[in-house]
Amino acid sequence: MRTPVKNIGYIGLGIMGAPMAMNLINAGYQMLVWNRTVSKCKPLEDKGAIVTTSPAEMAAREPEVICVNVTDTPDVEQVLFGETGIVRGAKPGLIVIDHSTINPVSTQRFAAQLTEQAVTLLDAPVSGGDVGAQQGTLSVMVGGGEDAFARCLELFQVVGRNITHLGPAGSGQVCKACNQIAVSANLLGVCEALALARCCGLDLQKMIEVVGGGAGGSWQLTNLGPKITTGDFDPGFMIDLVLKDLAIVADAARSNRLPLSGTALAESYFRAAAGAGHGKLGTQAMAKTLEQLGSFTYSG
Repeated sequence: MRTPVKNIGYIGLGIMGAPMAMNLINAGYQMLVWNRTVSKCKPLEDKGAIVTTSPAEMAAREPEVICVNVTDTPDVEQVLFGETGIVRGAKPGLIVIDHSTINPVSTQRFAAQLTEQAVTLLDAPVSGGDVGAQQGTLSVMVGGGEDAFARCLELFQVVGRNITHLGPAGSGQVCKACNQIAVSANLLGVCEALALARCCGLDLQKMIEVVGGGAGGSWQLTNLGPKITTGDFDPGFMIDLVLKDLAIVADAARSNRLPLSGTALAESYFRAAAGAGHGKLGTQAMAKTLEQLGSFTYSG
């Protein structure tokens, strides 16, 4: 019988990591935390978490699991293998759960390197935005060993509602790339539907309710549609980050000689928005590009 995980570390307390870590500590997990900006640790410290000075120190305190939630592939590599990285303090048997969205090939390499030190890597990127992180309703896409996945399942069930083991290391990251294709193309459809509705004089909220209740319904329409109509572009997930993710998608597509024309079109709208200075806004700010091209406003 597997012993339930109780002692964990959490690295990366951004828009997604902070609420995910808070849900875990509220569920009774004993927690170590580390973040480059130390002040972001304070809410968790107030809940009883211990703030560590580095990933290496965190690992040396022998948590059973360390969760990592940082921005990009180089950031994960630094947290794992840098001068003060996890491997400098890791003991055999440690499980690292990487919730970041990074390159699948790099994930496979990281997993192999960690195995040499008897450390297991689970790549477990998530989908559901900041709302899903806050409510503990994320989709969690997991690659890596089945035994490690089974041991961490209760932990995953705190942060997510739909948890799926997809295969060996890197499988979770491949699935997240697929997710970002669907998200980006769908958001473009939402923006275009709202644009046509506005230009033809429809009540946008009524259109969202009607279409959202039928075959055209989606998370993007229901959650981001109303934000677009009211000019709310606060980031649940930033345009700069989705562009990073779509670069991963493009690499995977090229290596498989796969044309992804719809994704490329969506990426061009995101890139135009970023070029106009909107990269730190939420992905729904794609709508600003369509406004500029169509000479209309969604809220007009």
